[in-house]
Amino acid sequence: MRLWFQRLIDSLAVIQTEETLRQTVANLIQDLGFGSFAFLHVEPSRTVAVSNYPSAWQQRYLEGNYPAIDPIVKTARARLQPFTWGLGNLRSAKTRAVRGFYEEAYDFGIRSGISIPVRTAFQHISMLTLASDKPSLNLDNDIDQIAAVTAVGYLHAKIEQHDSGLVGGSRELTPKQALCLKWSAEGKTMRDIAVLENMSFATVNFHLNNARKALDACSLAQATAIATKLGLI
Repeated sequence: MRLWFQRLIDSLAVIQTEETLRQTVANLIQDLGFGSFAFLHVEPSRTVAVSNYPSAWQQRYLEGNYPAIDPIVKTARARLQPFTWGLGNLRSAKTRAVRGFYEEAYDFGIRSGISIPVRTAFQHISMLTLASDKPSLNLDNDIDQIAAVTAVGYLHAKIEQHDSGLVGGSRELTPKQALCLKWSAEGKTMRDIAVLENMSFATVNFHLNNARKALDACSLAQATAIATKLGLI
């Protein structure tokens, strides 16, 4: 599988859109005998998902907060290394919610697979899952852990780079909002910005507050971080 992971990295290097990414990975996994894939990045405040799972399952998974009960996600957090799984081996669920999750996933043809988790910033995780409709999974070769983690780390970076496009967000700033926020990110106070841009203090405050609201940020510091991450400043 080492060559496959290298092919994934090479393909990601030229991908620009969500649809191209989804189609490229979908095509690649067919070479390994898998039918579907899901990239998942989980944080307390958001979940980013890029997948070719059935749309009804994707919607149910996100709206039902399934990452909180998904045993594959829990295993990924605990092990932080590639692993194989099969829902046929997980029927001894201890709670009704998890049993229901298994049954739904099974009905959607998600029955076995490989999951590759990586640690990301602030102790969060991202993971790539290659799924099959077969009850169990037998690999001809062991997973090359270094190649697998490298490829998924690259995938995570690619999706983060295009975060606003891939997760469906379209947050924008006006030129004045972006300008004031950029100066703030450079460490300038509102009084400094007022002098630099020949604005009143009240005007600078107005633009920064609107920028914070546009980015759905709780503070100015968070707003500058989000804007920087999205390439808006």
